[in-house]
Amino acid sequence: MKCVLAVLCLVGMASAFETTTTAYNYHEQIGIKEASRIKQAETALDFDGSRIVGGWQSAVGSQPHLAGLVITLTTGRQSVCSASLVSNNRLVTAAHCWWDGQSQARQYVVVLGVTTLFTGGLRIATNNVRMHPNWNIFNANADVAVITVPWVAYTNVIQPIALASGNQEYVGTWAIAAGYGRTSDSQSGVPTNQVRHEVHLRVITNAECRNTFGPSIIVWSTLCTSGQGGVGICNGDSGGPLAIGSGNARTLIGISSFVSPRGCQAGFPAGFARVTAFSAWIRSLL
Repeated sequence: MKCVLAVLCLVGMASAFETTTTAYNYHEQIGIKEASRIKQAETALDFDGSRIVGGWQSAVGSQPHLAGLVITLTTGRQSVCSASLVSNNRLVTAAHCWWDGQSQARQYVVVLGVTTLFTGGLRIATNNVRMHPNWNIFNANADVAVITVPWVAYTNVIQPIALASGNQEYVGTWAIAAGYGRTSDSQSGVPTNQVRHEVHLRVITNAECRNTFGPSIIVWSTLCTSGQGGVGICNGDSGGPLAIGSGNARTLIGISSFVSPRGCQAGFPAGFARVTAFSAWIRSLL
């Protein structure tokens, strides 16, 4: 009887975890819709805000490492993600922006030095993308990719970001996330807030994060931030940076990977690829 109860308890605990993340089938579920919404809003010249939940508008020079990705899929449809410039010709993003288990990208247009996504800035087309060999579409582990572009000259609004290294876990640290995603779960139609956005988020322990997503999704190479207060990354922010520091002394500690399928404002943690776990692999491609 005790064994039966123990098994039932384990089943109950497992069922309480999220079994999927927003990284799987991202383009069909999120990216394509966001591309359409953002494009419509930019066409309407409605640029008075932005998209990360609970944050503030990001000025053109405040995140000079942040890049937008306008993605063309093999179906011809468009999707969107973000990335971080780490050298004159390399950027890092989420692997699911290139292949999400259902949809395959065939080209990125990398957008730098501007707060909008479909208009302005330095725009570079590339299909040179290398996904981490351990990228797992089912549990979002190793959700990292490196993008190669022709040489980019640095300016006051286009600068690289340093890669975190070492064993620091950053628990309790406040970091800044930036991206082009939604500002709320309830956002519908053409949003009025369309330029990129940024928000302060607190890094939490993986043990705390496993209470939501379980041990299969939250592994040593995952970094999580608290969703307390309904703030965090949201649909469309995939691949964007989680950084510490200020100005040109910022360090990339996370790459936006997933949120709970139950919503961005529900108070659940958000998941990032932990840069310290992948910095050696990324540097091997620089």
